[in-house]
Amino acid sequence: MRLKDRVAIVTGGGADIGRAISYAFAAEGAVVVAAARNFSRINEVAEGIKSKGGDAKAIQTDISSESQVINMVKEALQQYGRIDILVNNSGVPGPTAKIADMNLDEWNEVLAVNLTGTMLCCREVLKNMEARRSGNIINIGSEGGRSGFPLRSPYCVSKMGIIGFTETLAIEAGDYNIRVNCISPAAVRGERVINMSKAKAEAEGISPEEVLARLTRNYCLKRPAETSEVAAAAVFLASDESSAITGHTLVVNCGAHIDHY
Repeated sequence: MRLKDRVAIVTGGGADIGRAISYAFAAEGAVVVAAARNFSRINEVAEGIKSKGGDAKAIQTDISSESQVINMVKEALQQYGRIDILVNNSGVPGPTAKIADMNLDEWNEVLAVNLTGTMLCCREVLKNMEARRSGNIINIGSEGGRSGFPLRSPYCVSKMGIIGFTETLAIEAGDYNIRVNCISPAAVRGERVINMSKAKAEAEGISPEEVLARLTRNYCLKRPAETSEVAAAAVFLASDESSAITGHTLVVNCGAHIDHY
């Protein structure tokens, strides 16, 4: 088992990518703390892990709230004594709208969750990781963080920020033997892509199926990634197999950005 007895916090651990990572980490022997606003979902994941003989805890957390993030890390440390791995997966897709029509509250919500929330989680776990001179942080970005998508400006800005944050933190944390990396998926089959496709379809007057087909038609593999494929990348980055890798953005995109004719 590649993650035996390591304690991992997975934010957004109740759905899609976060759920897949939580189960994949548990299968590799990790203790999993699943955190999210939706308690029923993360509790279902925690109970599922425990039913298979693993150890897991669900902590309801809105990562845009500083006090809730502090409490989440405090609870995890009280129960398990340390934090070895943090996966910053919580995020919101934000509005589908032109910048000229942008609602400021919706803009600020995306940045508060996707970017500031990631910083808050890192800040709090670093206190334990730095003291122990050991740790591993994985931020879940997006191909929207590597190129702009029309009608998705706050989401793209937040994910572009995640890449810069990852590289900056990798430099700061390296002196403490802490690795920091980012995973950048393109479309991933699951609830979020379904909802995004519906919103974009409504905005553009086309079908959700046409949105997804258009999104993936230039992917080399002509399909979205599966959540299990993103989870496999997270296991690799969390394990000793990637011990010399830090400050890196690992692209899991089915060949979305390779030009081909």
